[in-house]
Amino acid sequence: MKTMTCKQLGGPCDLSLSASSGDEIIKAQDAHLKEIVASGDTEHQSALNDMKGRWKKPIAGMGWYRQVKRDFKMLPEN
Repeated sequence: MKTMTCKQLGGPCDLSLSASSGDEIIKAQDAHLKEIVASGDTEHQSALNDMKGRWKKPIAGMGWYRQVKRDFKMLPEN
């Protein structure tokens, strides 16, 4: 397992997210953003909009996706 923060993934907070792969950490960030915005948090709205944009336009979002996977790969194991 490795850990990244919401902020490292483009969000505004320091919540730690843990996963065993780059794909899982991206899914964890997506779930975090959806959950916190649904609870009324407005700080995360722009990060959620960015995430939705990447899902809607996967070719254009690949740069971010690849960078997160590279960054995740370089992290030490927890």
